[in-house]
Amino acid sequence: MTPSASDASSSSTAQQPWVAALWRRCITLFPLKLVGNTVATLGFFPLYFWIMKHASQAWVLPLTAVDHLIAFWPALLPVYLSLWGYIALPVLLAKDKRELSSFSFGCAAMTVFALLVFWFVPTAIPNFAVDTAPGTSLQFLKMVDSAGNAFPSLHVSFSVFTCVALARQLREVGAPRWLRIANMAWAVGIVYSTMAVRQHVLIDVLGGLALGVALGVATRQRGPALAPVHARPA
Repeated sequence: MTPSASDASSSSTAQQPWVAALWRRCITLFPLKLVGNTVATLGFFPLYFWIMKHASQAWVLPLTAVDHLIAFWPALLPVYLSLWGYIALPVLLAKDKRELSSFSFGCAAMTVFALLVFWFVPTAIPNFAVDTAPGTSLQFLKMVDSAGNAFPSLHVSFSVFTCVALARQLREVGAPRWLRIANMAWAVGIVYSTMAVRQHVLIDVLGGLALGVALGVATRQRGPALAPVHARPA
């Protein structure tokens, strides 16, 4: 007998329980996630730019051999800006208030630490001679987000911390390998773009990497042991 369309649909759903698990995570606490993520994002920028404007004279970071090897690649600006969508994913996929609080705590801790460094030990990247066409998004970025607040790179910290949290969530629901690889590739792309669009140099990228990994490990140790969602009793 030929299986019906409904049987095929049921079979497909049964073979991909991770899709249903991700959907359940998305709708859990959704209003709280939406409001919290919006408030946190909008509240971050005034503090960031206020410190950039009022901090004392910044120390210009030296360039390394790696910085000289990385070509200016303005086409990666969308990847650079995609951080603000990427960082929202672990919030959206938090399965409960505990997980949501853990990720929020990590982001807040990184932000406070970095802002303190920006204030007490202000740093800046060298004034790269990059050709930005008037009226483009890259020119606007260079005008708004100047060379200050360099070390550690919060862009890198947030990317790495998000990657660690999202990898844990994808592993917990039993997501396929290609999706977990895509998560890592997205994070790597954002980290590379920070240097390719001349917003950071290797030294502050390494500082951001260390900060993101440290908070990722710390929040992981705070949480309960992980188990694939399909292994849980109904």
